[in-house]
Amino acid sequence: MDWGMKNRFSRIIKPDNARCVMLAVDHGYFLGPTEKLENPRETIRPLLNLADSLMLTRGVLRSSVSAESNTPIVLRVSGGSSIVGEDLSKETITTSIDEAIRLNASCLALSIFVGSKYEYQTLKNLSKLVNEGEKCGIPVLAVTAVGKEMARDARYLGLACRIAAELGAHVVKTYHCVDFTKVVEGCPVPVIIAGGKKLAERDALQLTSDAMRDGASGVDMGRNIWQSDNPIAMIKAVRAIVHENFTAAQAYDLYLNMSELKSTIRKNPSART
Repeated sequence: MDWGMKNRFSRIIKPDNARCVMLAVDHGYFLGPTEKLENPRETIRPLLNLADSLMLTRGVLRSSVSAESNTPIVLRVSGGSSIVGEDLSKETITTSIDEAIRLNASCLALSIFVGSKYEYQTLKNLSKLVNEGEKCGIPVLAVTAVGKEMARDARYLGLACRIAAELGAHVVKTYHCVDFTKVVEGCPVPVIIAGGKKLAERDALQLTSDAMRDGASGVDMGRNIWQSDNPIAMIKAVRAIVHENFTAAQAYDLYLNMSELKSTIRKNPSART
């Protein structure tokens, strides 16, 4: 990596501990106005300074994030299909490298769908994006998905992650699974996990803890943070696991304590002092 690439990458994966807490708010690019993300600006604002980086599209970046923010941007640059369309794997590159530079993106994000109808197209997209990113010193995050008939297990997730790394991705996002250590060991670049669908807070924190134990470099979590009843407490609890090695139980206690304090303040504003 040259200096520019190393510098941008260090904003995403923190060099002091090689870990990250990425906040995903890109769901609207195929889901539309997702619950509790109907107004992206309101969802993002209280969480922005608590995330190591923010993953989103150019439209939401421009409309919903203050230009004065110092939180690094992971720019979602793939899309073209919706939840009601023919096939979610039918994606293309939707944002040019020139636009990513203008938006001061620290990293580019693109999905690949291994084992899907449009596998070749998405892998070709990744290769093209890596080529362009290398020219401009911008790292690429490959978001892995597998075909509908393929289980989210170590065999297929490991296949997708390895292919992404082989094609030049600098970091890979995938799902946690049984034998996740095999996925990590078979992928020569950092692996971060997706939060997936909304879980109970205790379960989401356990997922985070298990993934870190099994070798993940961090999380790219969305719904399990901003769909929580207390998003600020939740992202702080996730951070405690990723950056401070809290156990899931310790992080859940932190979440409960912060939630209880918030409730107390809401009922009695004088409790702030």
